[in-house]
Amino acid sequence: QVQLQESGPGLVKPSQTLSLTCTVSGESITNSDYAWSWIRQPPGKGLEWMGVIHYDGITYYSPSLKSRTSISRDTSKNMFSLQLSSVTPEDTAVYYCVKNSLGGFDYWGQGTQVTVSS
Repeated sequence: QVQLQESGPGLVKPSQTLSLTCTVSGESITNSDYAWSWIRQPPGKGLEWMGVIHYDGITYYSPSLKSRTSISRDTSKNMFSLQLSSVTPEDTAVYYCVKNSLGGFDYWGQGTQVTVSS
């Protein structure tokens, strides 16, 4: 059973960097069949894909967020992380870590609320 769990601060001040970690169990993040994404949902809006890290560590980002986003991983702990810099209140959202397979986004974390406010 694959499980993903997000962790990190629920409140971030404007202009600071948002940092979240996703701990994965039940599957290795180095399995070449899968990739691992971050997706967010601002209040009252739809889902927004932010970026992905592949089994080999290669990353791709949404063009609209690329300048502020970094995804990294720790294979020894089977986790991957998100950093979003220079946050504003518009970055307030529920953030999800998600497993990608050929079938799409097949396993999701429960999501973590991050609020950007002074």
